[in-house]
Amino acid sequence: MSPYKTLYTQKNFHPDTVRFFSGKRVAVTGGSGFIGSHLVEQLLELGAKPIVLTRQKDPAFLKEVRNQIEVRICDLSDFQQTLNSLKGASVVLNLAASVAGLEYNMHHPATIFQDNLQTFFNVIKASAQLKVERFLVTSSACVYPRHCSIPTPESEGFVGEPEPTNSGYGWSKRMEEYLGAQYAKELGLSVAIARPYNAYGPRDNFDPKSSHVLPALIRKAFSTKDGVLNVWGDGTHSRSFLYVDDFAKGLLEVAARFPEAKAINIGANEEVTIGDAARLVAELTSEILGRKITVKFDPSGLTGQPRRKCDTAEIERVLGYRAEVSFREGLIRTIDWYRRELLPIQSE
Repeated sequence: MSPYKTLYTQKNFHPDTVRFFSGKRVAVTGGSGFIGSHLVEQLLELGAKPIVLTRQKDPAFLKEVRNQIEVRICDLSDFQQTLNSLKGASVVLNLAASVAGLEYNMHHPATIFQDNLQTFFNVIKASAQLKVERFLVTSSACVYPRHCSIPTPESEGFVGEPEPTNSGYGWSKRMEEYLGAQYAKELGLSVAIARPYNAYGPRDNFDPKSSHVLPALIRKAFSTKDGVLNVWGDGTHSRSFLYVDDFAKGLLEVAARFPEAKAINIGANEEVTIGDAARLVAELTSEILGRKITVKFDPSGLTGQPRRKCDTAEIERVLGYRAEVSFREGLIRTIDWYRRELLPIQSE
């Protein structure tokens, strides 16, 4: 697979972030995945020495940078393996996560909750024992309650209960935030906590059984036989989509410059309804296929949280961070990657 190399180079980062990562051995759990692979590429741009902890012997998304990184085969559910694999790293960025699409999340809350916390316990415990310089907790906007303020400030992260359709994942991320803060307080571990919004982009998961909304829409648009793109819900529910390069860059800026052991939102200051997203997918796909695709809504389908929009005030104030890729530009890039990399395989 093509690396679809990251948009951002060293000049796109704050100078203090460049200085923090330059020359450091940085362990990335989940580094062979969708977001992690982009983050590893950005670490290379910053002059870091990435160590990728993964179960994959030859990670497809890291093929083009394989000779510039160290890959350590590790099962994060095993503490001793995790401890051994983190040795020598001065920074640990924990991106490993168990999560899928709305339907899967709703029917597997216990599995998702347990899998996330089991690996997180091992990674943070090992990091503390090894006395790493910095530890990043990668949380999620799924910690927020169903009827949160719009846009949603960080202060509502532990208000009520997480959105019910993502309860297992939301609760696990709340507990990761809590444990990260307590490790900082009790053990002196230097902890940064990032709370990012909905990621999308090249290398996303397009499996129909577990994909999120945008890759699901893209796949359905290309595979429709009758020219109809079927969409769950009435299209009015919204999300705050964050392009993968902006997502990865935000994690690195927070890890380097906000070790306060309190969560900070990472997102785009842009609220997009699923209806508008579906219509844009249909428009862009129609142009590529040369035939009209229309959108059809199913109000009885699963929709999850009614609205989601990131309050970016804190990260703009503290770190000067703003997402740079517009939703339309990001969607064009994502569709282009899918068409080049996955569509030929699925068409065989």
